[in-house]
Amino acid sequence: MTSRERVLKTLNFKNPDRPPRDLWWLPAVEMTQKDALQSFLDKYRMDFAVPFFKVGISERQKGQPTIVVPGSHTPASLPRKGKYMDEWGSTWHVAEDGLIGEVKEPVLDDFSRIHSFTPPWEYLESTDFSLVNQVCAQSDRFMLSDICIRPFERMQFLRGTEKLFIDLAYGSKEVYLLRDMVHDYQLRYLEKWLKTDVDGINMMDDLGTQNSTLISPTMWREYYKPLYREYCNLCHAHNKYIFFHSDGWIETLYDDLIEMGIDAINSQLFIMDIEEISRKYRGKVTFWGEIDRRLLYFGTPDKIASAVHRLQRAFYDPKGGIIVQCEWGKDTPPENVAAVYQTWDSIDH
Repeated sequence: MTSRERVLKTLNFKNPDRPPRDLWWLPAVEMTQKDALQSFLDKYRMDFAVPFFKVGISERQKGQPTIVVPGSHTPASLPRKGKYMDEWGSTWHVAEDGLIGEVKEPVLDDFSRIHSFTPPWEYLESTDFSLVNQVCAQSDRFMLSDICIRPFERMQFLRGTEKLFIDLAYGSKEVYLLRDMVHDYQLRYLEKWLKTDVDGINMMDDLGTQNSTLISPTMWREYYKPLYREYCNLCHAHNKYIFFHSDGWIETLYDDLIEMGIDAINSQLFIMDIEEISRKYRGKVTFWGEIDRRLLYFGTPDKIASAVHRLQRAFYDPKGGIIVQCEWGKDTPPENVAAVYQTWDSIDH
């Protein structure tokens, strides 16, 4: 069974030979644990890949140190400590080599600028997708797009998180202008990926804290669910599977995500009620990982195995609906990451 076949059978609950594998890692892992990472990937073949494409550049970035927004495609060079500008013009501060950084100088800190502000259309136009279909044709892996949809986070990158939350609470006309501007841009980006041969579209918005959503579910449904519904409808019209990631506690949004047609959800299950989520949603969506990142860093292989067994009891079904996935963070012990995949491989498929 090829990787693509395995993932498709998993998403459609049609009895894959084993749960598919996926692995995420921070750039710091390539800097400080490169040999361990390569050894791991040689032993455990991943079933997912993102096809090569050439990143564009915006007018605002020209002459500036630039950054690829983290969580997206692999950057041309690994991030070092310093300041970088993204394509929209916001400045990211990276405090430590190999980590992701955060926006400290949002380009729309002064909201009055929005009336003369335009999206970086030239960034999209200069992004080269010409090799995507060739890479897809040459690979037997399930091919995912770059992360092209993240409206809630993009608005934070542009406005600053605290100011955006105030904007949303007051419902100012400017926040609707900003939302619609971001939405139009992301639709254009999504359409470019929908014209390619990728199997799935990758979306993300970190929507939760440790114990609640960042904004109320009611507010999310007012401001963002209509956008996501449009994205999902477009993806389904082009026969693409939809993968969605969110950090944080999002238990109250699972119904919405599934109702819109999300095929696979990556969320931080270990800060939610795993057994209750299993009771409500097992068989309705594919669970795309993951394992508690603190446990991966501070735990032992035995504790990792116990966590995997808990997920197995909650979600494993020979018909499908589970993807083995975790995130390898800076200085995470390689043996802890390996324990995730060793434990999954030990179950009787």
